[in-house]
Amino acid sequence: MLAVAHILGLMLAFFATTFLLPMTCSLILQDGMFIDFVIAAAINVVGGLGLAAATRHYKRELKPRDGFLLVTLSWTLMSASAAIPLLIALPGLSFTDAYFEAVSGLTTTGSTVLTGLDQLPPSINFWRHVMHWFGGIGLIVLAVAVLPLLGVGGMQLYRAEAPGAVKDQKLTPRITETAKALWFTYAGITALAIAALKLLGMSWFDAICHGFSVVALGGFSTHDRSIGWFDSLGIELALVGFMLVSSLSFARHFVAFRRMSLQPYRNDSEAKAIVAILLASIVLVTWLLFTSRSYPDFSTSLRHATFTVVSIATTSGFVTANYELWPIFAPFWLLFLSGIVCATGSTGGGIKMFRTLLLARQATREMKLLVHPSAIVPIRIGGQVIPDRVAQSVLAFIFLYFQTIAILTFALLLTGMDFGPALSSIVACVNNMGPGLGPTGATGTYGVLTDVQTWICSVAMLLGRLEIFSVLVLFTPVFWRR
Repeated sequence: MLAVAHILGLMLAFFATTFLLPMTCSLILQDGMFIDFVIAAAINVVGGLGLAAATRHYKRELKPRDGFLLVTLSWTLMSASAAIPLLIALPGLSFTDAYFEAVSGLTTTGSTVLTGLDQLPPSINFWRHVMHWFGGIGLIVLAVAVLPLLGVGGMQLYRAEAPGAVKDQKLTPRITETAKALWFTYAGITALAIAALKLLGMSWFDAICHGFSVVALGGFSTHDRSIGWFDSLGIELALVGFMLVSSLSFARHFVAFRRMSLQPYRNDSEAKAIVAILLASIVLVTWLLFTSRSYPDFSTSLRHATFTVVSIATTSGFVTANYELWPIFAPFWLLFLSGIVCATGSTGGGIKMFRTLLLARQATREMKLLVHPSAIVPIRIGGQVIPDRVAQSVLAFIFLYFQTIAILTFALLLTGMDFGPALSSIVACVNNMGPGLGPTGATGTYGVLTDVQTWICSVAMLLGRLEIFSVLVLFTPVFWRR
């Protein structure tokens, strides 16, 4: 535990360097927030180095179980650290709401308790999007590239952080090089997104903020009306493209770039399933909007259906229209899609497409075995046989996923919240998607929640981002048994 505390202190001090970005923004735009970020950075440096110094005698190589503890504690503590500038700069904001906003930023959920985003100090708005960007690929993956320099191994951290099949897929021989490869890929796609949005009419400030947000599949915006504020078909189409790219595995992007070939995508079962489901859903929702006369013509129905389906399904959470006014099937279908569409190794949330495909194939195999009990029917995804151990792990995860949603929904119901908003808010938070339905929906904020409800949603976001297992394993007796 003390060895973990030592590394946690170093990571907290390192996290202070991220405040340099909003500091620079504040100096350039002269919004008067520079000192606030200096104070926040100083608190992190002093607290982090103090913790590291107090536990320096316990420094050692981390064990695999230490990785899970460090992952959970680092996300929890860094969310509190990221909330400090919000507390200093926004008078009247409670610690509960500031912590929620920081958790939402770092987990790339995109839910917000704030209103009046258009009038926020630019560097505070920028900090919200910076949190998205760093949280998108994972602060722990960044630490994997840095911690070896401090004499700490990184493989166990990468395995604890990376979801699904990608955790065992090294892109380069050393884990540090793998982390760096992912970060360079991530940064390159971000740069392309920023350039595209600027060319399509956004200001540099809006382009950078939304570029950070879209690649992280976060959903924070600089405007209360989100992307609807721009009312630009070109911007919407560009964001749709980058949301789709970010919903795919960044490992695939790296391999495709290194080989200068699209073949890695053609061989990717997840990518093909994601595109097929999104296209079918866009057709379905467009037809529903057009036949229900939600919009005056087919082209408007197609425009809003395309953007909203891709945004919610990829757990980005940008909005251009109030989809709660659509026929009731549509918003609930969108919530369902947010749980299954994103690929492993992407910045999205939910159970991931790999697990969805595996469950579908597992169900098919069980039906075949009912007819032919003695048959040997392996599960294959992308031409590869999936070991039974992986299938069992996925089944356990799915059970915990639905149990988590059920328990946290009941927790919100105990606070007096209505069933629809309670369920949709928890699903949105666990899937790191952002807007729910009702008061926390497309035109609302999570600022309407009580403190207890806000903390429940904060827990839901952390559980979703860390994929449940990494957190719940800490509460098992076997984890603490020597």
